[in-house]
Amino acid sequence: MNLRVAAPSALLAALLATPQLVSAFYLPGVAPTSYKQGDRVPLYVNSVRPVAAPQDNRLHSVVSYDYYHPAFHFCQPKGGPEYVPESLGSILSGDRLMTSPFELNMAKNETCKPLCKVNYVEQMKYFVYERIEEAYSLNWLVDGLPAGQQIQDDLTGTTFYSPGFQLGGFTLTDDEEEEISFNNHYEIWIEYHEVNGKENELRVVGAVVQPSSKKYTGKADCAEGHPPLIVAANEADQEVQFSYSVYWRKSETAWATRWDKYLHVFDPKIHWFWLIDTAVIVVILVLTVMSVLINLDDLGGTSAVEDGVQEDSGWKLVHGDVFRIPSHPLLLSVLLGNGAQLFVMTGCTIIFALLGFLSPSNRGSLGTIMIILYTLLGFVGGYASARTYKAMQGEQWKLNIALTPLLVPGIVFGAFFLLDLFLWAKQSSGAVPFTTMLVIVAIWFIISIPLSFVGSWLGFRGPQIEAPVRTNQIPRQIPPCTTYLKPIPSMLIVGLLPFGAIFVELYFIMSSIWFSRIYYMFGFLFLCYGLMIVVCAAVTILMTYFLLCAENYNWQWRSFLAAGMSGGYIFFNCLLYLLTKVRLGGLAGIVLYVGYSGLISFLFFILAGSIGYFASWWFVRKIYSSIKVD
Repeated sequence: MNLRVAAPSALLAALLATPQLVSAFYLPGVAPTSYKQGDRVPLYVNSVRPVAAPQDNRLHSVVSYDYYHPAFHFCQPKGGPEYVPESLGSILSGDRLMTSPFELNMAKNETCKPLCKVNYVEQMKYFVYERIEEAYSLNWLVDGLPAGQQIQDDLTGTTFYSPGFQLGGFTLTDDEEEEISFNNHYEIWIEYHEVNGKENELRVVGAVVQPSSKKYTGKADCAEGHPPLIVAANEADQEVQFSYSVYWRKSETAWATRWDKYLHVFDPKIHWFWLIDTAVIVVILVLTVMSVLINLDDLGGTSAVEDGVQEDSGWKLVHGDVFRIPSHPLLLSVLLGNGAQLFVMTGCTIIFALLGFLSPSNRGSLGTIMIILYTLLGFVGGYASARTYKAMQGEQWKLNIALTPLLVPGIVFGAFFLLDLFLWAKQSSGAVPFTTMLVIVAIWFIISIPLSFVGSWLGFRGPQIEAPVRTNQIPRQIPPCTTYLKPIPSMLIVGLLPFGAIFVELYFIMSSIWFSRIYYMFGFLFLCYGLMIVVCAAVTILMTYFLLCAENYNWQWRSFLAAGMSGGYIFFNCLLYLLTKVRLGGLAGIVLYVGYSGLISFLFFILAGSIGYFASWWFVRKIYSSIKVD
């Protein structure tokens, strides 16, 4: 799978958008490269990935392939292709950079250069035929910039560069029938910028490829008028000649702003409308919670004095049971520890991206920083889990210390490994190499688990968090509650609001993950994340308050599951996306899509559930510390 939420590829760089700052300071790995006229400019090839098919605007596959997959039979450089070193995040996102036979010399045009002649046997032709039918695209990098196609946004009328270009297309015959054509000629347009008008300091600021299909009968001459190279799946062997042309054009675009052409926002107004609507909901929820805290004695918690005896009602009536130990406290504390770890990791990652530390030139930086942060924040997970478990008076502290860094990461890694087996079986470039798997396991066991152990040790050594009221020895009987406070209806209601806060941004993130688009709107994502936290906390607090007023004191698991239900809505949205935007034919593609969607939803379930629990925990302690009980 090509995870490009950086999709993987992080992409809003405030520093890159400010030439004055960039001229004095560059982030690691994104410093500009200057060339002299005639210098060799590297062109690297990347994985061949599926994109939205032009005939129905749907995705027909989720499996990517190496550029030099034997069935593609593309031309190779002399001595064979070599892998280009990549970051861990780039490897996990499916990037496989390799050298290419294309020769690009700065500011030197090449009108027609033959590459090679390749004989496609029937099996290879059928493989290429299927990939063209599924709208696969080629991905090249020129000086770190993705070579793409120039596209005009019909809504705004602006032009932008879309990374990647089609492997082939559909051609109408004289009988108005569609046939599949194979693009074997590439017209490469490179834009360059003169630094301070110096001819010996030239920098690449744009790359566009216009592919075409030409059926050469003799020598490759790149001339117009050649009939398209039709690929028929059931015909015999076919010889294909590859060729390319290179054209350079001077541009006024500065190197610091060269990514602006690739970072295009589709319909930006919808982001602002959705944020404003969500902000209104947040204000209403926060005001409601504040009114509850201010008017505790008047809302559902009255005290009546009859014959000199004070009688409590509503939430005050269950003060002797509200801090009773929940069922399965060990599991709950482990989930909460991992939720706290995910919460801090997500916030730090978004802030780093917002500040521009995750440059688009530094491929895979988002995935890399997420792995690093999650590893180092194992301390937070262990500490939060230990403190919570100790507050619940848990006795299996050794098991808590062991399960906190093993249970949730083990489930995620196990599911990821099983899904990777499908990619290995399909010979996909998205399959994570076994050595990379070993590196991840080594990072997990050598760094993350020891840090979690240290956090747990400090958490258990700290003083126990005491409840503000005493717990009765005999549990109070819980009366029947109304329909909307029952477990399933309350989960559906509470989980819907946090999901609504991120719905629009989730659509763009899903598009970047599955359609290989660049996601860089981290400003919107930061606001959505903050609003989601407030919505999740406020709506869970209100549910907990209504539960207590109904004399139901089992709020711990209810708050976690109700807030976590937003992860269930995300999974449901992914299934809806599968039915409307994706059309996968094979079993492997469906399993991969559902599996990765399930992993994302599971992690969000733990994240949102932890936010809901800790918000409710704070609220319950707040209101019960305000009453006096003899």
